[in-house]
Amino acid sequence: MILPAEPAVRPVNPCFSSGPCAKRPGWALEVLTDASLGRSHRAKVGKEKLNGVIERSRAILGIPDDYLIGIVPASDTGAVEMALWSLLGTRGVDMLAWESFGSEWVSDVIKQLKLDDVREITSDYGQLPDLDQIDFDRDVVFTWNGTTSGVCVPNGEWIAADRNGLTICDATSAAFALDLAWDKLDVTTWSWQKVMGGEAAHGMLVLSPSAVERLETYTPPWPLPKIFRLTRGGKIIGDIFEGATINTPSMLAVEDALDSLRWAEALGGLSALQGRVGANMAAMTAWVDGNPDFAFLAATAETRSPTSICLKINAPWFLELNPDAQATAAKALAERLEEAGVAYDIGAYRDAPPGLRIWGGATVETDDLVALFPWLDWALATVAADYLVAA
Repeated sequence: MILPAEPAVRPVNPCFSSGPCAKRPGWALEVLTDASLGRSHRAKVGKEKLNGVIERSRAILGIPDDYLIGIVPASDTGAVEMALWSLLGTRGVDMLAWESFGSEWVSDVIKQLKLDDVREITSDYGQLPDLDQIDFDRDVVFTWNGTTSGVCVPNGEWIAADRNGLTICDATSAAFALDLAWDKLDVTTWSWQKVMGGEAAHGMLVLSPSAVERLETYTPPWPLPKIFRLTRGGKIIGDIFEGATINTPSMLAVEDALDSLRWAEALGGLSALQGRVGANMAAMTAWVDGNPDFAFLAATAETRSPTSICLKINAPWFLELNPDAQATAAKALAERLEEAGVAYDIGAYRDAPPGLRIWGGATVETDDLVALFPWLDWALATVAADYLVAA
């Protein structure tokens, strides 16, 4: 069997990981020279930089003035867990899950918090669950964008405006890429290393006035570790939302976050970031539509994530393999692309169906995506040759 030649054009930046994600175009270590290294994060310069991340994020995302924004430990995971452990327990909760991370939040609420009144509203990979089942007299926990399935909610219209419960939204792969309905969200979380290409270990937590009221009127029956505590003496700890973090942040990572926000501002803000994401998704859609060997994992166009783009493999030889062999072949495909130096870390998430997961966030250049497409065909053909020869 004659193998295809390697494509002539290579992506300039082969970083298509879904987290940590590609640094912004033009990024270099020199942009971090103003970092307040060796200084306390509680010094004036440190607090100003931390509060700068908060206020620049507010301005770019259009977060209402009466919502609180804090920088919290342990990335998006820490921010979500902080919300779950601090806010849940006063009423029943509807837990939505259609991919790996949503399922982890379900597991934490049922197995760790051991709440009695929990409804699981789930669906298979590629699908959204039936959103009409949700009862907004209950608290509702969901991911806006399913990072491991490539499925996102199309908008916030399904969320009741007159809800009595709180909505807790993991928006880590949606913030700075999709329109978030702030008036429908009571708790929103994300991390720096996703759409903005920042560094890991720091999370963002946004609280609506309703979420603050819950925090100030409800004390969970379980112990809260220090890094989860948002109140003192029945009142919100306001300093957390003005740049005084619960624990010590990396001021190098803070400087990097500020650089990404300044880059977004220079581009033109949220609309410009969304324009870059939209261009990436348009290029990907055009390629997938013309390629019978690949398809989106998301079942419908309106629920396809434009950031964590998940693809399934439809090549006839692949579909004839048993599930274990499919997983092995898909892994080999991703490894071949990494070995060629044209795409790093694009294998499907470990719990997801075999395939590829390619990041299309704002820091990825459309030209790099377009350059990648022939390599996907090349890698699939070379892996196919291995299996067809063996057969």
